[in-house]
Amino acid sequence: MDLGFETIGNACLICHDGGPVLATDPWIKGPAYFGSWTTSHEIPEEQLAHVKAAKYLWISHGHPDHLSQESLAELKDKEILLPDHYGGRIARELTEQGYRVRILKDGVWTQLSPRLRICSIADICQDAILLVELGGRLLVNSNDAGDNGAGPFVLETVKKYSETFLLALTGYGDADMINYFDESGQRIPPPAMKKEPFIDEIENILRAFGIKHYVPFSSQHKYQRADSVWTNACATPPEVYATKFRGSDKVLLPIFCRYDFVKEDVRGIRPKARPDVALPPEQFGDNWSDELEPGDVAKIRAYFARFEHLKTFLGWINFRVGKKDNRIEIDRRHPLGITFETPRASLMTVIEWQIFDDILIGNFTKTTLHGRWERPAPFAVYPDFNPFVTKYGDNGGAHTTAELKAYFAEYRRRGFFGFSQHLGGEFNRRALAPYLA
Repeated sequence: MDLGFETIGNACLICHDGGPVLATDPWIKGPAYFGSWTTSHEIPEEQLAHVKAAKYLWISHGHPDHLSQESLAELKDKEILLPDHYGGRIARELTEQGYRVRILKDGVWTQLSPRLRICSIADICQDAILLVELGGRLLVNSNDAGDNGAGPFVLETVKKYSETFLLALTGYGDADMINYFDESGQRIPPPAMKKEPFIDEIENILRAFGIKHYVPFSSQHKYQRADSVWTNACATPPEVYATKFRGSDKVLLPIFCRYDFVKEDVRGIRPKARPDVALPPEQFGDNWSDELEPGDVAKIRAYFARFEHLKTFLGWINFRVGKKDNRIEIDRRHPLGITFETPRASLMTVIEWQIFDDILIGNFTKTTLHGRWERPAPFAVYPDFNPFVTKYGDNGGAHTTAELKAYFAEYRRRGFFGFSQHLGGEFNRRALAPYLA
C-alpha cells in the first residue's frame, strides 16, 4: 500500500507512506497482565511484516497490552516515539534497556515522512492521544485515553480536515478492574455483564467532534487464565460492530481494516480468532496456595506508605494470600478498607516493579470494599485510590502532597488539563482540589 492505514491486534495502527512508516502500541507477541490477556485474534503475517518494517513506533502508555516488552524485543531496530509523560518513567526505562527513544512535546507536530506527520498529547492519567495527518486526512488515535483536557485542541484540529477518523476504546467495559465481591463473598455483577448497546454513543461522540469515521480499536483482547476467563462474559465480540450508524453521514469501519487512500478502497482484515482456553495460573508463575514469605508484608507496607493521599480517606488494605489475611494499616481514623485476594507471585512482582494496575486489570485478583464508599463498585476506586496509586504514583512518580502539586501544576502549565467524564469529572475535581490550590 502506497498511502493509507491498517488496524490489527489490540491497539495497533499501521500508517503507510510509500510503505510502512509508523506502528502504534505494537502488541504482536505474548500475553499481558500475568498471562490473563491475549489478543482476541492472531496477527496475520502480512500485518506482522508491516509492523516489523515500520521505522517508528509510538507507545501511548505503560499498560502491557500497549507497551509489550515481549513484542518490543523483536523490534529493537525501531525508534520509539513517546508522549511527554510527567516523570519520564517509560522513556527512562526503555533507554536503559537499549532502545532509541524520542519524547514528543505536547501539541507539537513532528514530520515522519513526506505525507505523514504526528502530534502527541500526554494526559494527567499517564495516557495519551495521537493525531496523525496522513495524506491530508486526519486520524485521531485516542486508544484508552478519555478527554483529559485535549478535547478543545482536537476539536479545532478536526475542523481543518474534510476526511477524519476516530480510533478509540469502546465496548461493554471489561478493560478495567471489575472483579468485585461483597463482604459475604458473592461476586458483584459488573455493569459490563448487562451488555448495554453503545453504538449510538459512539455516533454521538463523532458528532460532537465533527469526525466522520469510527474504527473499533483498543478493545480486541480476551481472557485466557482459568481464574480470569469468567471476564470473557463481559468482553465485546466483533459482531457487535457489524452494524451501521443511524445517520448516513457517519461511517463505522470494520473492526480490523485496511484503508487504501490512493485507491479509495477500504476492506476488512479477517484474522484468525484465537480459541477459548483456560490456562492454569501456575503456567504464568502464580499459585493461589502460596503464602507471603518473611519480609513480604514489610515490602507491601513500605510500598503503600509512600502514597500520602491514601491517608486522607483509607483506613487499611488487606491482602488475602494463600487464604491468609495480611492487614496493612493506612490511617486508623478512617473506616474504609479494601481486601485484595490474589496470588503471591504476581502481587510481589507489581510491588517490586511499581505496576500495581497490572494485577487489577488482569481481573483474577478479587476485590472487596469495606465500609460506605462514596461510589459503588467498580467506580469506587476512582478517583481516590486507583489513579493516585497507579497513574500519578507508580507511573508519574508523584506520591507526596508536594510531588502531586508539582505534577498537576506541570500539566496545567502545558494547557491540556481536564477530567474524563466516564470516570466522574465532579469526583475528580473534588479529589484533586487540594493539589490544585
